[in-house]
Amino acid sequence: MTAAPTLKKALNQRQLRMIAIGGVIGAGLFVGSGVVIADTGPGSFITYAMSGVLIIMVMRMLAEMAVANPSTGSFADYSRNALGNWAGFSVGWLYWYFWVIVVGFEAIAGAKIIQYWVDVPLWASALVFMILMTATNLFSVKSYGEFEFWFAGIKVAAILAFIALGALFVLGLWPGKDADFSNLTDHGGFMPMGFSVITVGIVTVIFSMVGAEIATIAAAESADPERAVAKAANSVIVRILLFYVGSALLLVTILPWNDEGIAASPFVAAFTEMGIPYADHVMNAVVLTAVLSCLNSGMYTASRMLFVLAARREAPPQLVRVTRRGVPAIAILASSVVGFLCVIAAAVSPDTIFAFLLNSSGAIILFVYLLIAVSEIVLRRRTPDSRLKVKMWLFPVLSVLTALGIVAILVQMFIDDALRSQLVLSLLSWAVVLLLYFANKMFLKRRPTAPDVSGTGKPHRVVVLANQTVDSAELLEELHRIGVDRETTFYVVVPVSPIETGTAATHGPLDVEEATQRAASERLEHTLETLRGHDFSAEGRLGDYRPLRALSEAVEEFEPDQIVVSTLPPEQSVWQRFDVVDRARAQHKVPVTHVVATTVEAAPTP
Repeated sequence: MTAAPTLKKALNQRQLRMIAIGGVIGAGLFVGSGVVIADTGPGSFITYAMSGVLIIMVMRMLAEMAVANPSTGSFADYSRNALGNWAGFSVGWLYWYFWVIVVGFEAIAGAKIIQYWVDVPLWASALVFMILMTATNLFSVKSYGEFEFWFAGIKVAAILAFIALGALFVLGLWPGKDADFSNLTDHGGFMPMGFSVITVGIVTVIFSMVGAEIATIAAAESADPERAVAKAANSVIVRILLFYVGSALLLVTILPWNDEGIAASPFVAAFTEMGIPYADHVMNAVVLTAVLSCLNSGMYTASRMLFVLAARREAPPQLVRVTRRGVPAIAILASSVVGFLCVIAAAVSPDTIFAFLLNSSGAIILFVYLLIAVSEIVLRRRTPDSRLKVKMWLFPVLSVLTALGIVAILVQMFIDDALRSQLVLSLLSWAVVLLLYFANKMFLKRRPTAPDVSGTGKPHRVVVLANQTVDSAELLEELHRIGVDRETTFYVVVPVSPIETGTAATHGPLDVEEATQRAASERLEHTLETLRGHDFSAEGRLGDYRPLRALSEAVEEFEPDQIVVSTLPPEQSVWQRFDVVDRARAQHKVPVTHVVATTVEAAPTP
C-alpha cells in the first residue's frame, strides 16, 4: 500500500497570519453591527465583548488540541477522538453544511453590492463570484492563501483606518470638532432598553465572529502548523477587542444609537458624519472585499472538511483525491455545487427555499462550538501534560463555563420568537446528519469484504506491527478504514529494539535498555488509546526485539485474519531494507497490508 493522498503544505506564515487576522472580520461586522446597535443601544459594545470572550475561549481550546495534534479535519477529528465517530461525523458534516450555505449567501450579498453601482441581475453577479472563487481554490492552496492575504489586508486596513480616524473625531482632535461622548448617555441612556437585551444581541454577534477557527484547519497545510495555530489563538484576543469592541464603541460615540443611518450602514453613516467624501463608495468596496474573503474562505473550509470526511469513509471516497498541486479538486467542486444551488434558490424562491436553507444552518455553528468545548474537556484529561504546549486557561473551570455559555445562547434562541425557527430547523439538520451517520454505518457493514481466510465467520481480527510509525496519519487512517464496521479487533505489537525505537542513537549503554522499554511502552499505549478513542476494540503487547519474531508470536497468540505492517519510506526504513514485509507475507497465510508512513519525523528506523 502506498501513502495516502495528502494536501500540499503551501501556506506560508505570512498568508496564515493574515488568514487568522482576517478570519474574524466578516461582512457581518460592517453591516450587522448596525442591527445590533439599533436593538441594544450605546451599550452594544458590551455585547460584542461578551461574545468575543466566548470566541476567545473556543479558540484557546482549539489551539490546545491543534498544537498537540495538527489535523486537516481539525475539530472534527478531535470530536471523533473524544466522543466517538458520531461526533466527528456530526461536526464534519454540520460545519461543511454551514459553510456551503454561507458561500451561497455571501455570493448573493456580493451581488447586491454590485447592484449599488451597476444594474445587473442578482443571479448573474453571484454566479460570476462563485466561478471566480471556485477557480481560485482549484488552482492551488497557495492561490487561495494569496487571495485571502490581500482580501484580509483590505478589511484590516479599513477597520484600522476607521478606528484611527474615529478616535481622533471623538477625542476632539478632528478639525472643528470638540471631544464629545454625549451619544453614550443621551437619547434614552446607556441601556435604553434594559440590560437584558445584551444577551439577546449575543446571538446575532456570535455569527458575525465566526471564522477565527479556520486558522486551525489551514494550519495543517502550512510548514509550521504548531507555531501558526499558537499565534492565531494568542492574537485573537487583541483582534476581537480592537476590531469588534473598539469599532462598536466608536460607532455609538460618533452617532446616536437610534440614527437611521447607523441601522442601514453604520460605517458609511459614521464616515459621513465625520465629513469624509465618497464614504458610501469606499465602504461598499470594503464590504465587497469582506464578502469575497468570506466566500473564498468558505469554499476552502468546506472542501477541507469534505476531504477529511471522505478520508474517514464518511463521504464518497472519490472526494479524497488531490491534484498534483495538492488540491482536493472534487471536494471543492462538490462544495461549490451546493453554493451554486443556493444562488439559484435565492433567484427562484428567495422567501421560501433560500430562507429555509439559511434558517436550517442558523444555529449549527453553536452546535459545533459546543462539541469543540466538550471534546477539549475529554481530551485534556486523556493527554499527558508533557504533550500540551498550549493549554486552556484555568482548566476545567473556563472550559465548563464556555460550554454552559453556548448552551445558554441556544436557550436564548429558543425563547426568542424571531430566532426559534433557526434553532428548530438547525436541530432538524443535525437529526438528518445523525440519520446519515447510521445509514453510512449500515452501508459500510454490508459492503463487500475480503473473504474470511479462517472460514470461521468470526469478527475481523487484525495484527498491527509498527514502531516509530504507530501514531502516523497513514496508519491510523488505514486502521480506521479496516475497522469502520466496528466488528474489528486489533492486536498491536511493538518490537522492543533500541535501534528501532531510536534510543540507541540518543542514550548511552547504561540506560538504553530502560529507555527502550519506556519508548516502546509509550508508543504502544498511545496507539491503543487512539484506537479505543475511535471506539475500536484494541489490545496489544511489546514484542521481541526482532520484528519478524515479534510478529510470529503475535500471530500465534491472536490468530488474525489480516496483518498490517507499517514502515517509513524505503530510504529511511530498516524494515524495508531487510524485506520484513515480503518475508512476513511468505511466512503467514493471511493477507499482509503494507502502510508507508510519511507523516512522522525522518529517522533511520522502521
